Amino acid sequence: MPNIKSAKKRVKVIATKTLVNKSINSGLKTDIKKANLAVESGDANKAEAVKVAIKTIDQATAKGILHKNTAARKKSALVRKLNAANA
Repeated sequence: MPNIKSAKKRVKVIATKTLVNKSINSGLKTDIKKANLAVESGDANKAEAVKVAIKTIDQATAKGILHKNTAARKKSALVRKLNAANA
């Protein structure tokens, strides 16, 4: 446990940021799973589910949760699955 006041504050701030990041990451994973499930099951609004997932990925990237290349890879994979399902 830190003794210096500024170090104590950093511990609190990091704990808060960790909770926010976990929340965003959890929502991101949920949206990606929903999009994958919609595409695989042939759901009527699969394109909408992919659109929502891509938006969530972009938001996570903007907040620094995901690296931009990781985000691009995830979006590309979703779109490839959607295109394959439509073909």
